Amino acid sequence: MARLFGTDGVRGLANGDLTPELALAVAASAARVLAAHDRSHRPVAVVGRDPRASGEMLEAAVVAGLASAGADVLRVGVQPTPAVAHLVGALKADLGVMISASHNPMPDNGIKLFAAGGHKLPDGIEDEIEAGLDGDAVRPTGAEIGRVSDVEDALDRYTEHLLGAIPHPLTGLRVVVDCANGAASFAAPEVYRKAGAEVIAIHAEPDGININEDCGSTHIDKLQAAVREHRADLGIAHDGDADRCLAVDASGELVDGDQIMAVLALAMAEAGELVHGTLVATVMSNLGLHLAMRDNGVQLRTTAVGDRYVLEELRAGGYALGGEQSGHVVFPAHATTGDGLLTALRLMSRVAATGKPLAELAGVMRRLPQVLINVRVADKAAVVASDAVTEAVQSVESELGEQGRVLLRQSGTEQLVRVMVEAQSHEIAQTAADRLAGVVSSVS
Repeated sequence: MARLFGTDGVRGLANGDLTPELALAVAASAARVLAAHDRSHRPVAVVGRDPRASGEMLEAAVVAGLASAGADVLRVGVQPTPAVAHLVGALKADLGVMISASHNPMPDNGIKLFAAGGHKLPDGIEDEIEAGLDGDAVRPTGAEIGRVSDVEDALDRYTEHLLGAIPHPLTGLRVVVDCANGAASFAAPEVYRKAGAEVIAIHAEPDGININEDCGSTHIDKLQAAVREHRADLGIAHDGDADRCLAVDASGELVDGDQIMAVLALAMAEAGELVHGTLVATVMSNLGLHLAMRDNGVQLRTTAVGDRYVLEELRAGGYALGGEQSGHVVFPAHATTGDGLLTALRLMSRVAATGKPLAELAGVMRRLPQVLINVRVADKAAVVASDAVTEAVQSVESELGEQGRVLLRQSGTEQLVRVMVEAQSHEIAQTAADRLAGVVSSVS
């Protein structure tokens, strides 16, 4: 059977794949596993959600599951995912539960779990939780049943934390923020204003149904138009649970996660904050980021695709900055997971401190044209390992030299081989990708 936990918790169609019964069982098992690992006290769990309608139903199930297993529950209401992670540490809780499907459409939902300190659960603990779903556990009764309370100042605690993490106020900046009708709708405009910016908020009226609907970081065109209309200095786009951030400059041009990391890496290097002079990114980051960091004396370490792998590398090396092209950026000194609001604050702080337009700062990196082709095959592992494919890749890499890159990846869920080529022009990249895809297809 497929593993219940994916790379970012349990996710599925709410009330279809992800039922209240499953949510209750996952929460109860998580509380029992944590209690078994530490019997010194009664477990405490922080529970938050994004504003999608099914979150109300799933929150009730999660809270019931935790309390039924003897855990005390601190409800924090609608919050960004990074706020829940932060509050787990700030409130000295043993577990955090965020109910969200991030950038997914409204009908979906998910359950993300955080361990003490706000860190993602190790695979081994997730496996224990999954194994305990079908167990006949003894349920506590009487005074041993968990209690439930609300944390009224949860947003204030998170906002105060964010404001303490920016090096320069945002005074003088006009920013448009697209909140995706999601969890950023309450937090982002407030904290950006408190940091000194003039804020124009769009898609900040969640009704439980409109989250991520033609807005936010997956539909950047609305933000681009709003920035030009309001003559703003820049725009910020969040996704449904606000753990990522993309930006647009004053002309409405996209500034993606790679460019944001380039700007922030150089800012931190200048301030002496970039530990070991190193930035961590995934193999999908654009070659332009590699070239920009090399030209500016910053080392770039790459990981497999997925923010959990970036987090693992950051913790293993003690590094200070890492992230993904999608806009998940992590500052380990201030956060245990990707935080879109913190990323936006640090980016805007750099603009305000230097007095330079975002377009000029982001210009340190040029995004090279990138072509991605998915090739359906019978045996993805055998295809990638074949001599013919290896030789074809080596041939293309030799032709591209340092001004291009080839990446072949197996899909994690389907019999697909993903062929990605970057080059100095789209035509060169397309020709090389088509050639490699042909070899992959012929081998399969």
